[in-house]
Amino acid sequence: MDLSNLQPAMGSVKTGKRIGRGPGSGKGGTSTRGHKGAKSRSGYSRKIGFEGGQMPLQRRLPKFGFKNINRVEYKPVNLDLIQGLATARNLEKVTLQDLREAGYINKRQLVKILANGAVTSKLTVEANAFSQAAQQAIEAAGGSIVKV
Repeated sequence: MDLSNLQPAMGSVKTGKRIGRGPGSGKGGTSTRGHKGAKSRSGYSRKIGFEGGQMPLQRRLPKFGFKNINRVEYKPVNLDLIQGLATARNLEKVTLQDLREAGYINKRQLVKILANGAVTSKLTVEANAFSQAAQQAIEAAGGSIVKV
């Protein structure tokens, strides 16, 4: 047995119903489509969400909410993560590039430093935004911040 003489198993392949091939076939006339209506016509395709003429769900439910197209989304990074990165890599200045290399952010993300954790060493931290508490914690440890 090889690829040239492969065949499907006996009885596994059936010939399809031939619809609309005259009265002798038993499937002629309306060709299993019933009488009249949109589904009996050629070219019919039901629209997404169509419920047989009943008011569709997406039109019955009320609209609510608001999406601000000018929203600026920041990736939150905590102080304990910054301190851990600085100690692991022996850094005095933690930049966005360091965070990218460590895999905490990707190149398109904006970073906001949050005050969860503590900074024990004098660090210069570079980010797009800082919470007030994080800024105070960094400056209390003798460090400084740089807004990009």
